[in-house]
Amino acid sequence: MWKDNFSCFSEAGPRELPIQCYIRRDRATSTYFLHIGLTPSEFQSDKLLLAARKVRRATCTDFVISLASDNFSRRSNTYVGKLRSNFLGTKFTIYDGQLPCGTKIKLSDRSNQRTQSKQGYWKASAQNYKVGTITYELNVLRRRGPRRMHCIMHAIPMSSVEKGGTAPTPTSFNNISDEPIPSSASKADDPAVDFSSTSLANSIVPVRDSHEPLMLKNKPPRWHEQLQCWCLNFKGRVTVASVKNFQLVAAVEPSENVSVDEQERVILQFGKIGKDIFTMDYSYPLSAFHAFAICLTSFDNKPACE
Repeated sequence: MWKDNFSCFSEAGPRELPIQCYIRRDRATSTYFLHIGLTPSEFQSDKLLLAARKVRRATCTDFVISLASDNFSRRSNTYVGKLRSNFLGTKFTIYDGQLPCGTKIKLSDRSNQRTQSKQGYWKASAQNYKVGTITYELNVLRRRGPRRMHCIMHAIPMSSVEKGGTAPTPTSFNNISDEPIPSSASKADDPAVDFSSTSLANSIVPVRDSHEPLMLKNKPPRWHEQLQCWCLNFKGRVTVASVKNFQLVAAVEPSENVSVDEQERVILQFGKIGKDIFTMDYSYPLSAFHAFAICLTSFDNKPACE
């Protein structure tokens, strides 16, 4: 089951139609459950894809993301990654527990130690790789309207939304090379990687293909005079007005080879349908993990952005 879930949460969604999911919030335990399905039903149990638990710290908030609904230990083989906010809840960083697709790492001879999970996959121990950042604009003038956000997906190239472009395809776990590296290598060589300790930072070095990262932005809503509110066309998937609701599209430059239809295509949408129920529909080139992490940013308090 664990291996089946890996392909579900790590692969990019389809281009043609979004994958429809919903998120259920448990306020008592500060836990969020991502299910594949249109909406919750009392007659059937939808497949749990991912779960996240909110952990408040002195200077930040973490959302620990797991394959299991009751195990959020980073040492567990169900650990997927985490989302971390700054103190104000205006900037978030997505960390992947696995090496991003299309990236290779080298281990120095001095600390050539690897851990092997029960499933037989090789994994670099205790690592988090920075794969995305989400920033919310400050609402200094207290203007009415939805929150404004910008996303940079470091692990996905902007070329993926261009004509003929493709998104990275994950494997079970990325390969690790035993080739020696200079001892001077450090995390400063690649700002898109976050290392949990100095010793590991000196022993594991990421090697990325150079590319411009995918950038996402809010699809601007329209003011509805009769309803006196900001409106987006969620095609019936969102039924409750909320500042949490959003749609994201690619933020492209005129010089990039991206069609008008592709620029208008909603890559991720999130919105409220009940007190603790929210829909999440995502499509290419985002994976379920990326989409879930972005949506989790909506659940952190942002008094300076509203």
